[in-house]
Amino acid sequence: MAHGPSTSGTSSRRHDPGSISSRYVDTEFEAKEALRQRELEEARARAAQMEKTMRWWSDCTANWREKWSKVRNERNKAREEAKLLRSKLDSALKDVNTVKREKQELETQNEQMRKELEKIHLLLLKHAGQWDHQLLEALEHIDPDKDAPLSIEEVCELNHREKDEDRTSVEKDSGIEEYVLQGAVPRHAVELYESKDIDKNGDSLNLCEDSELSVDVGNCDESDKQSGCQDDEILRQKLSMLQLRLEEATKTVQVERDEKLSLHRNLERINVELAEFREKCEDLRASKQEAVRELLQLQDQHHDTVALIQADLLDEATNREGMDRRLADLRAQLERLQAENAAEWGKRERLETEKLGLERDNKKLRAELRDTQERLERRGRPTTTADTELRQLQQEVIDRGKELSDLKHSHSKLKKILADKTT
Repeated sequence: MAHGPSTSGTSSRRHDPGSISSRYVDTEFEAKEALRQRELEEARARAAQMEKTMRWWSDCTANWREKWSKVRNERNKAREEAKLLRSKLDSALKDVNTVKREKQELETQNEQMRKELEKIHLLLLKHAGQWDHQLLEALEHIDPDKDAPLSIEEVCELNHREKDEDRTSVEKDSGIEEYVLQGAVPRHAVELYESKDIDKNGDSLNLCEDSELSVDVGNCDESDKQSGCQDDEILRQKLSMLQLRLEEATKTVQVERDEKLSLHRNLERINVELAEFREKCEDLRASKQEAVRELLQLQDQHHDTVALIQADLLDEATNREGMDRRLADLRAQLERLQAENAAEWGKRERLETEKLGLERDNKKLRAELRDTQERLERRGRPTTTADTELRQLQQEVIDRGKELSDLKHSHSKLKKILADKTT
């Protein structure tokens, strides 16, 4: 019984290494759990950073889309303005071509009118020259110094000459009327012709009056005088008609001149507008080229940024997939280790309980051995039966010690295996 405290001290010393190893395993497990928690927090921080980068890239793409839409709208506006300016330019070119054609037509008409006016002027000059020639011949036949009256035959000859001259003048006037009706005659030619014709008529009338005053016409017939007056009236009417037609022709010529001036002004204005439109077209072409250049630069920049974004996204996706796989592996490993730890803890608890039971049995056997030894010492004489019992008890103690050593050895092996697995 005196050996009881020593056995309890040995058992407490045996319990201390197990508690220390369990504490070591717990601290190591807590350190690994803290490491895993830190890795999880780092993975979450990386995921949050990836989300921020994705949002930033989405904002950048939205800004690029807005810029592209603005540039596209400006390009469409420039194209519409270019189309409008092209249509205006085409209309202006058409107007210019029509004005050029009208100008050419007017020039041809002016040339024709100039030629016709030259013809009319020549005819008028010829007519005026013949009239003057006939008057000079008549004056040469008349002697102003003679105060004697002419004979009836001479007066009749003069009347017949005047009638012939009137007929020729009427025929020439009809030819002139045809030319005047065919084309327009300028005002200065008409006035010249009228002044010459009136002067010639006035001179002829004055000469006739002088000849009539100088000649005694008392013996002439009144019928010849009436016919001469009627011819004069007819000539005056024709001259008035010609004058009216010439006035109308001058008016039409003036109107055509005004139209020509207005067309020239319109042509100049259209040329100025055409030059302005050409300048605007050049400016639009330059702006279009600049816009196309900027668009190409923006496209290149956009493609580069998109390629960078795609590369970053692929890297982030691969990193995220790797992190996810690693996290899944770590979770599976953690669950497996937790299951193994739980199994090892169960084995440990069973071994501890078995150890405690064996220690209790060992204590009991030692107590019995002590009792038997005390009994034998009291008896003082060993018997065969007692020896055999003692030997049996010693053998049992040895067997129980072997079992205990085997259990300790297996327990140490399990501790080593558990320590290796936890590390």
